[in-house]
Amino acid sequence: MPKFFDPAFWSLSSADFWVGVGLVLFFAIVVMAKAPKALTGALDGQAAKIQAELDEAARLRAEAEALLAQIRQEKIEAEAQAAEMLAAAEADARRLEADAKVKLEESLQRRQAMAERRIAQAEAQAAADVKAAAVDQAVAAAERILAARVETKAADPILDQAIAQIGQRLN
Repeated sequence: MPKFFDPAFWSLSSADFWVGVGLVLFFAIVVMAKAPKALTGALDGQAAKIQAELDEAARLRAEAEALLAQIRQEKIEAEAQAAEMLAAAEADARRLEADAKVKLEESLQRRQAMAERRIAQAEAQAAADVKAAAVDQAVAAAERILAARVETKAADPILDQAIAQIGQRLN
């Protein structure tokens, strides 16, 4: 049972009575001094500060998410651009390879034609050399035959001149 129901509590000489009176006076002064409003205001201010920080955090989070989305979009665009560049590089490489093959084929054809011309020239030169050697042999044989016939007969200056001209005319 609480002490304030006991008649001894209400006696002016009771310490409990004076503690109760002091407590009531303290609460009355606190209420009259508007301490609850100040406390409520301080708590409201703290709540507003916390709410502002939460709002700022939400704004920063939204900004970070937007930045992340932008970075992801830029990454996708960069990957697409890289794929395009790779495709273009592969196409260029294929084109350059085809051009190189064509140039190589043309070069080989030119070299083959040049080699064939050289072979034809060498064949013509060899034929000319063979012909010249055959003519020289024929002239020498004709000179020997005619010289043998002429030795048996009198020397004829016209015949000697004709023999000398055979070599010049055949060459």
